[in-house]
Amino acid sequence: MLKWLALALIALLIALQVKLWVGDGGMRDLRAIRARVTAQQAENVRLGQRNDALHADVEDLKHGRDAVEARARSQLGLIKPGEVFYQVVTPPAGAASGAMPAASTAPAASGP
Repeated sequence: MLKWLALALIALLIALQVKLWVGDGGMRDLRAIRARVTAQQAENVRLGQRNDALHADVEDLKHGRDAVEARARSQLGLIKPGEVFYQVVTPPAGAASGAMPAASTAPAASGP
């Protein structure tokens, strides 16, 4: 009788260990959840930093005239009266960096 009870307890112990390591809510799921929590915490830190930067921009725009002027100049291309606007145009990526190719516009010379 004691022998059967010991075997039953060992079988129960093995079944519980299998459930702990492999089954739903076991150690495998725990590791996956911990990895997701770590990734979410990193994302939260990144988004918190972005929110802080946006909050600083909002405060600067509310209270600082210089920030409004800088935004108007950079994003809208506005200039003050009396200023001269110069636009520097870079050549397209495929264009040669030297002089432009000369097109022949002179009349052809006639033969002797």
